[in-house]
Amino acid sequence: MDLHWLKPLLGRPAPFTTVYLDSTRDDATGAADVQTRWKALRRQLERDGSPESVLDAIDELVARPTHVPGPHGRVLVADAQEVLVDRVLTEPPAQSTAACGPAPLLLPAARAADESTPFLLVEVNRQGADLTWTDGSGLLPTGTETVEGDHDEMHKVQGGGWAHRRWQQRVQDSWERNVDTVAADLDRQVTERKPELVILTGDVRAVALLKDAVGQEVREVLVEVPGGSRAEGVNEAAFQERIDAVLAEHRVRRREQALDRFRQEQGRGDEAVTSLADVVAVLQRGQVSELILGEPAAGAPSPLSDRQLWVGSGPLELALTKDDLAAIGTTENVRQMPADVALVRAAVGQDAGLTFADEGAVDLVDGVGALLRWRDESTPRESVLSQSADTHRVHNV
Repeated sequence: MDLHWLKPLLGRPAPFTTVYLDSTRDDATGAADVQTRWKALRRQLERDGSPESVLDAIDELVARPTHVPGPHGRVLVADAQEVLVDRVLTEPPAQSTAACGPAPLLLPAARAADESTPFLLVEVNRQGADLTWTDGSGLLPTGTETVEGDHDEMHKVQGGGWAHRRWQQRVQDSWERNVDTVAADLDRQVTERKPELVILTGDVRAVALLKDAVGQEVREVLVEVPGGSRAEGVNEAAFQERIDAVLAEHRVRRREQALDRFRQEQGRGDEAVTSLADVVAVLQRGQVSELILGEPAAGAPSPLSDRQLWVGSGPLELALTKDDLAAIGTTENVRQMPADVALVRAAVGQDAGLTFADEGAVDLVDGVGALLRWRDESTPRESVLSQSADTHRVHNV
């Protein structure tokens, strides 16, 4: 899961205001309900010291409808000056919450990323295509671009003879050239903007031609979903259900791919580590490609919930103790930070991803692990006690 969109929070002035809000507004009272929830949170934030200008800015954002149907949530994070993160969540929080403090509550924002899939919807016919990009949440369209071919011999007709066959060939040639135009534009945009998925729908023949015409980078993220069209008369509800199912499958697959790799590397004792101490060590050195955070069973506390780390000004300045932080050369602007916040902050600072692991999905010590970009002789190495009832891990450092 990509966390680059959290980078605007790095190096910003405190205090940080984090709002985790149920933004569902399906019926006539929905908008009023959202405002009621927000006003209660605002009163709390005023007592906690959030700047009034920040709260006014959040006021304006909350008042704007998200245009997302059905139950959904929203996470907003601001520094001392402005709102830096505003994301829609596919699921509303069980309870709307807010906090103001020296560090942002990054886990709600990270969970928003875990629930999201930025994608490009391509609706194609024989004349061209409509390309609709979604925002980072994968829920809100950010605009539609139309790509039209310049060949207009569109319709094949029944008939016979040499003239008819020539006409049919001209029509086929027009379709293929129009599709080539769309494919070239699609290849360019996917290379530049890198969506997680490209969802392709529309005219059956045009879809087949476009699938053959696009480059390898598009093919790797392309999913065909029937039922959409550039024309009117589409069953929007049924088509949206198909899209939702594809996105849900993708999120499960994305998580499982990361966890599969973690299991494999852990089994080899190679490019995976676990335990808070070992993960902090590799985060300090910028070795992490994917941070793994355990999700406890329902009602159970997280192993990290009461843990604190010492941090400095930079995201990679973190340690278990103040003395450990001094040992890596950080003695100024040091403070304690909740461990989960410090870990996610460090992951963002080295362009690492984040994957949440359900209870029992992988073997984690202290509820945290990491996949590595590289290792050397000083990197902590793990070995599993697979033939023992002891579920803890021996660390060979």
